[in-house]
Amino acid sequence: MYAMKRVCSPFKSELTFRLTTATSRAWKDGFFWKTRFPSGSKVSCTPGSIRAVISSDGKALEPSSKEASNKEVDEIVLSSSSDKLGKGGIDVRAVITIRKKIKEKINEKIEDQWEYFVNGIGKGILIQLVSEEIDPETNSGKSVQASVRGWLPKPSNNEHIIEYAADFTVPFDFGNPGAVLVANLHGKEFYLMEIVVHGFDAGPIFFPANTWIHSSKDNPDSRIIFRNQAYLPSRTPPGIKDLRREDLLSLRGNGKGERKPHDRIYDYALYNDLGNPDKDDELARPVLGGEKWPYPRRCRTGRPPTKKDPKCETRIEKPHPVYVPRDETFEEIKRNTFSTGRLKALLHNLIPAIAATLSSSDIPFTCFSEIDKLYNDGFILKTEELSEIVQNPFLGNFMKRVLSVSERLLIYDIPAVIKRDRFAWLRDSEFARQTLAGVNPVNIEILKEFPILSKLDPAVYGPPESAITEELIERELHGMSVEKAIEEKRLFILDYHDMLLPFIEKMNSLPGRKAYASRTVFFYDQAGILRPIVIELSLPPSPSSPCNKHVYIHGHDATAHWIWKLAKAHVCSNDAGVHQLVNHWLRTHACMETYLIATHRQLSAMHPIYKLLHPHTRYTLEINALARQSLINGGGIIEACFSPGKYAMEISSAAYKNMWRFDMEALPADLVRRGMAVEDPSMPCGVRLVIEDYPYASDGLLIWSAIKEYVESYVDHFYSEPNSVTSDIELQAWWNEIKNKGHFDKRSEPWWPKLDTKEDVSGILTTMIWIASGQHAAINFGQYPYGGYVPSRPTLMRKLIPLENEHDHEKFIRNPQHTFLSSLPTQLQATKIMAAQDTLSTHSPDEEYLGQVSQLHSHWINDHEIVELFNRFSARLEEIEGIINLRNKDTRLKNRSGAGVPPYELLVPTSGPGVTGRGIPNSISI
Repeated sequence: MYAMKRVCSPFKSELTFRLTTATSRAWKDGFFWKTRFPSGSKVSCTPGSIRAVISSDGKALEPSSKEASNKEVDEIVLSSSSDKLGKGGIDVRAVITIRKKIKEKINEKIEDQWEYFVNGIGKGILIQLVSEEIDPETNSGKSVQASVRGWLPKPSNNEHIIEYAADFTVPFDFGNPGAVLVANLHGKEFYLMEIVVHGFDAGPIFFPANTWIHSSKDNPDSRIIFRNQAYLPSRTPPGIKDLRREDLLSLRGNGKGERKPHDRIYDYALYNDLGNPDKDDELARPVLGGEKWPYPRRCRTGRPPTKKDPKCETRIEKPHPVYVPRDETFEEIKRNTFSTGRLKALLHNLIPAIAATLSSSDIPFTCFSEIDKLYNDGFILKTEELSEIVQNPFLGNFMKRVLSVSERLLIYDIPAVIKRDRFAWLRDSEFARQTLAGVNPVNIEILKEFPILSKLDPAVYGPPESAITEELIERELHGMSVEKAIEEKRLFILDYHDMLLPFIEKMNSLPGRKAYASRTVFFYDQAGILRPIVIELSLPPSPSSPCNKHVYIHGHDATAHWIWKLAKAHVCSNDAGVHQLVNHWLRTHACMETYLIATHRQLSAMHPIYKLLHPHTRYTLEINALARQSLINGGGIIEACFSPGKYAMEISSAAYKNMWRFDMEALPADLVRRGMAVEDPSMPCGVRLVIEDYPYASDGLLIWSAIKEYVESYVDHFYSEPNSVTSDIELQAWWNEIKNKGHFDKRSEPWWPKLDTKEDVSGILTTMIWIASGQHAAINFGQYPYGGYVPSRPTLMRKLIPLENEHDHEKFIRNPQHTFLSSLPTQLQATKIMAAQDTLSTHSPDEEYLGQVSQLHSHWINDHEIVELFNRFSARLEEIEGIINLRNKDTRLKNRSGAGVPPYELLVPTSGPGVTGRGIPNSISI
């Protein structure tokens, strides 16, 4: 129940006690203690700091730095009470920093004033200091408690930050506090930034929080905030061992019930919320996760099942939010940025949608000038269309407001791919260059043997041999044999045959969708230029065509030229789908979610590995929940705008089943697996690139090596003793949970790395941080710069290539441009995907980049050596940025410089806000 001690100090509460669960419930019932402030004391804040400086002589102190401020605070707190030490203990003060909303409604401002008053009189927030040392009477950490009371002046640089004080008297043998327990007696949550305790000999002790503190009405249990000291489980101070375990248990939950918005519970679930069978049978989708459709797990929400399919979970539709643990939600700046992006998407889609409705059809582009108008003129409504819209009772007021700003609603930024050279997309060299320096540079691989063989069942999918013959390739090699070209590593392939062929028949049965399974062979010539030489497009075998494969080469006559363009467009469409569904969503977003959940469930906030990984988890659960709500869901943007349609996530599941391996997600391992690099111990990352001018790989290896060096030094610092890795119970539980819960369908695979040594830990963590930062940046932030011009990179094709004996072939001969444009996405589909790509390529103003620490997280760890390691990491990333800038000016590197060629900047570490085509955020935040 309670373990109470009487304290004699006249400055503090008459009773202090250790909090128990019963205590926190008593708080909820309104059990308060009165506190008195020392007479004559004043408080002041240093500019730009959230630390209070306390002066007993009425003079405000203005130290020249935070360090000086912190030092003087402690000196003054001790001085002001030095004559009272013999009577009862040491007087200390905790400064509690709370952040308010930036944009508040009138009623919220009124509520803030009431909370401000309630906190000031000591009836809003209660906190308890828990010592790292054991109290022999309770066999748990020594503790003292007080009400938060008193108003400290607002920091001059931020009107949205408020500070309060709580005064304590602690016994002389209290030791250092290791945790603070916080109870919120208000009716709603508040955002706690940090607590700083002044008055101990060790100087100010920081308790970084950056967390929402739930109301005791929602949950009677107090929140536990640990100091910024990293401890392995075996080295946890005895006074806070129980709290360490208790905090982890609270984050795991019991796996039951529907999650509430204030919950902080991390648990696993199947992808059973993508479909909506109760709304429409056409929106039913298979559950991902299990033997038939294996998949990583997502964060559990616990919503009830649908009526039509008990295996599926009911959906939450926009604008209502999908549950994510409370601290995973977007902060206000990010939320506003994302909302602006969604508004932009609405505006981009609105006019074409209305135009399509008025014309009763979704219209294709009829000429290239119509596409150009999206960037030059925008889309202007005709007078009769405007009249009909304004009369519409649903759209009228909204349209009037929009049109009052500008008649030209829709003007897109010119994408980087055509900004310097609007005809670059037509060239074979640009088509090839983007496999090395575009938005999806992770699928090209070396051609290791010939003939090219399929691994699919020949009884179902026809002969395994490709229709690409040796003679056909040698015709393009100018005298070099295929054998010689393979030996010299000059033949490469972009192979989507086996991945897509099992789905082509279903995809082509969808209205307005026509696709092939594709293979593209490239030749890397003596001049260092990569160019496509042959494209194979395959359909499933049929009785009339048991080998339904078509091979295309770059011809010299007009007809062959246009057919080659169509073949390349089909390859780009496949590449766009695989990029979005496999490389982007599956390999970064979905897989990172499993690592994030396990990190919160099994690693204490005090664990050094938690502290290392935490910056790389920011916003990931929230953006993934939003994706399930409107991007990858049944009828969502991906299904509407990419070739696979309703089978999109089935393809993603098949790729996970057949291709995904954790050990191959490390950049050097992936490059070696694809034959794009060979092992070379003399090189910094142990590999040497086959194509030196491979911007994604060469820049990526720089980032990889910097992460690896930092992680290895970090791990070595904490795991210095023999068997320290195997004896770390939290770390072992974390890795076991990732394998056996997060990736349950892959749990028995033999390739999972072991976790026995420091090297094992470093390798696993380097891979995870690379995925969250460099890998995601490379394949995400180029979506609009490289995909924003529809003819260059269509996300779907609506027609097959006309054959000579078909009726459409005549139309093609008469007007090849019309055939090409009518094969591309329609105007509505194009503007939808352009808007989505624009939003997904946008950096938020509050983005946190690799190697940077936000000012609000500046006290993340109390370890000088680790801070120095991080500073070296940051300095190395600055050097890398300079190296990349120099590479982009090197005229020998044709894939990143030259006439009209955009520089490769996707792995430049820093960026400003907006669509910049550069910048590596710490985490998957969009």
